[in-house]
Amino acid sequence: MAESVKIEIKPAKGRPMLTWVGKKPLRNATAYPAQLVETFHAEVEKSAASKSWEDWPKELPQAGLLFHGDNKDVLAWLLANGFRGKVKLIYIDPPFDSGADYIRKAMLHEKRGSTKIDGETYTLGEQIQYTDIWANDNYLQFLFERLLMLKELLHEDGSIWVHLDYRRSAHCRLMLDEIFGTDNFVNEIIWHYKTFQGQIKSYFARKHDNLLVYKRESKFTFHQIFETELDQTIDYERWQDYIDKNGNILAGNMPTQDSRFMRYLRKWKEKNGREPNNDDIILQLKGQAIDSVWEFKGINPNAGERTDYPTQKPEHLLRKVIETSTNVGDLVLDCFIGSGTAAAVAQKMGRRWIGADINKGAIQTTTKRLQGVIQEQGEKIKSNKQKLPGMEESDENPAPAQSGFAVYRVNDYDLQIQHNEAFNLAVEHLGMTRTKTDSYFDGTLGRKLVKIVTCNHPITPIDLEEVKNELKARPEEERDIIVVGLGKEMAIDAWLEEWNKLRKQSNVPNKIEVIELRSDPKYGGFFTHEPAKAKVTFKHNDKGVEITINDFISPTILERLHQQNKDNPLFRPQIEDWRSMVDSVMIDSSYDNQVFNITLADVPEKKNDLVGGKYQVEATKGSKVAVKLTDMLGEEVLVVKEI
Repeated sequence: MAESVKIEIKPAKGRPMLTWVGKKPLRNATAYPAQLVETFHAEVEKSAASKSWEDWPKELPQAGLLFHGDNKDVLAWLLANGFRGKVKLIYIDPPFDSGADYIRKAMLHEKRGSTKIDGETYTLGEQIQYTDIWANDNYLQFLFERLLMLKELLHEDGSIWVHLDYRRSAHCRLMLDEIFGTDNFVNEIIWHYKTFQGQIKSYFARKHDNLLVYKRESKFTFHQIFETELDQTIDYERWQDYIDKNGNILAGNMPTQDSRFMRYLRKWKEKNGREPNNDDIILQLKGQAIDSVWEFKGINPNAGERTDYPTQKPEHLLRKVIETSTNVGDLVLDCFIGSGTAAAVAQKMGRRWIGADINKGAIQTTTKRLQGVIQEQGEKIKSNKQKLPGMEESDENPAPAQSGFAVYRVNDYDLQIQHNEAFNLAVEHLGMTRTKTDSYFDGTLGRKLVKIVTCNHPITPIDLEEVKNELKARPEEERDIIVVGLGKEMAIDAWLEEWNKLRKQSNVPNKIEVIELRSDPKYGGFFTHEPAKAKVTFKHNDKGVEITINDFISPTILERLHQQNKDNPLFRPQIEDWRSMVDSVMIDSSYDNQVFNITLADVPEKKNDLVGGKYQVEATKGSKVAVKLTDMLGEEVLVVKEI
């Protein structure tokens, strides 16, 4: 889809109806183009496509889909591109209207101790979507519009699970009644988690979340699930290994070496006065059917699944949701993906998945997490411990539905605020002189012409091409150019290097530079953003290319450390190893200047582990090798070398 199109949205017709100031129906939505920016494929043998993909849009990869952008734009894109009525399970964990100011926090990788750094709060676009919706009525309209669109995507056998807490569960239930109809209400699940909260004298400790479950139509997918009394926080698959899908004990597979299980059997014998027989054991292994109150803890601080994302939910919770509402190969959607739990669990359980988030940090966290899951699955497939995608999908331990994923940006989204407001702030901050008589350039800064890019998207090569074309129409113009924006795409640096190469060596006019502005109220409003930089060498050898990262520096991290310790400069943390600032390294051995295909990923598993910094990849002569470094605050640096 090359151009934006209008998508019709059916009105809600249910009762009762919740009313708020400014409530209005969503008659249609604009579907903007989606730009493929990154792919990741596990290195495993490919198999024939599963029947699960027969209804998949042919122009899309048979892989997980991860979208960065306003989820209203993402949902419109999905509706316009063949996903209407295709999603079997929608799980969303939207903002709870808590007024929380979620700041991205990061921990520098260090061998000795650790240093915490605070990132920016929401980027400008995220402030528009999240900060502004905390007002009561805006929040309700925000959810109302997205729920209307989600209903359009839901399969006739599908269900939607909306994860909330005490602040908005009552309002959202009425809203869901209106959109889906009271007859399609299935359950209100109470997730009760036990955490220490100290003594509260003015009210009962709030220890639960609410999950509202609605079906699309009268028929929907529902599987009764069971849980043992052994340990509700353990991985349920461990116990499923002892019995087959018919409830029969698998030969030679009794858990006699498991001390917890044997202790449980001894207690059973003491309670019942006899040895347990075959049926007794099966009952305990299979467990009791769970009800609408789920009691288990949140994420253990030492759990391997922990990502330090502020609103992360435990995998155990999503396992229950997905197992109840889907079959192997079904499609799961989470448009508030956060730390990526829904996608990660869907991947582990052999389901297809789509995720989206407006927060770039969420996309980066999810991307890194899914790479680890898929790589682990790839190793199991190589060692014959897990089947290939598309094979024997009805197995108790299903094969992954996909062996990779693709990341898209919708509506060229990265930063979005009102252009006039941002324009005036930029003019004031830079100290530039407005030029109202010029039909293209916005002013001057010294002897240089200034062009401020519209603030609803980052600076792209297309913007620079427009500057180039304007200069062609002004052959007498010899001044250099400054292009100002709130962000920039990674391809900008390569474009500028090519354009300015000739101008460094001769008297050719019109050198172009880019100033990237960011907004951070904590540190004083607009400031000129100095990008992170990396020194990388490429050495061709018989095996391909040896890549060595010699140095990396993130001025943003250094500035954060300076600001956090400005009252005590003597104790300002020092960066002894550049690798402590790097969250991950990705390599594309045949980069095409558009889509970054991850062929090698270096993602430290533990907090104190460092990236390697030296890599060997296969690459053909004449190809471009790209190295992408992401720092601990999510800023990316792309270094490209033609071999």
